[in-house]
Amino acid sequence: MTDNSLDWESKLILVAVLPAAAVDVLFKTQWWTAQQLPVALWTIGLSLLLAVLTRLAGAATSTAAISGLFLTASLMFSTARFPYQPWLTALIPLLAVSILAAVSTRIGRSRKLRLGTAERHDGRSAAQIAANLGAAMLFASEFARSWLADLRPFAHLGVEQTPLFIAALAALAEAAADTVSSELGQLFSANPRMITTLRKAAPGTDGAISLPGTLAGIAAAILVSLVGTWALGGTPRMAVLATAGGVFGLLFDSLLGATFERKGWLNNDAVNFLSTISAGVFALAVLGFFH
Repeated sequence: MTDNSLDWESKLILVAVLPAAAVDVLFKTQWWTAQQLPVALWTIGLSLLLAVLTRLAGAATSTAAISGLFLTASLMFSTARFPYQPWLTALIPLLAVSILAAVSTRIGRSRKLRLGTAERHDGRSAAQIAANLGAAMLFASEFARSWLADLRPFAHLGVEQTPLFIAALAALAEAAADTVSSELGQLFSANPRMITTLRKAAPGTDGAISLPGTLAGIAAAILVSLVGTWALGGTPRMAVLATAGGVFGLLFDSLLGATFERKGWLNNDAVNFLSTISAGVFALAVLGFFH
């Protein structure tokens, strides 16, 4: 159920994410055009293509598709490396997240309509896109990596080192895990339980979890982490930490849903955004602890 009184939270996420993404893409497009034109052309071209296909498929509104364009381009620019190949950037885990979300959303749609839990017919909104992908974009930004590289636990890695992309990948893994667990859990479990009390709840209840849904979410996190690690040139440790962060964020999402969202203090966009942030922070914490 949507609480319009909390729409300001969705707008706040948009303000926190989209201007940063737009400015980042504007300056990086200008820089790469002057330095290595193919990087700019591939990044903008593929981001635009993905936005158009997403809109045509009805998976997102027009404004959401535009938002996704900026977020995708920012992530691709941030993860570009040489020799440059567009598929060896964050584009691949982003595609994995998009495909998993699209497939899981469409499975059993008729039953979800009867339950009243089906996604809106015109696709995801700009706020939903920002809530799911915004944290990954912020974690991958040069500003965030420069700040992290100055911290003692990560100083030996350097700002350009792939391990600092673990937080962004963990955030993407959580976004996929949350969507898949929610969409499939309500189909294959008639008796989910609240994460806080373990009492039975109706399918689709905020904070309710099920074994099938949780396992599906974990599988999604593993998949995104694996393809992301391959694309970013990471090590097995990167895949493990990103998966761990994604699973932590998935459970944290359910905890927020069972508490703050059910009390009307947070809306779903805020819960999703905070959960993706928690996934990245958890992965970074483990990385720093075992450095």
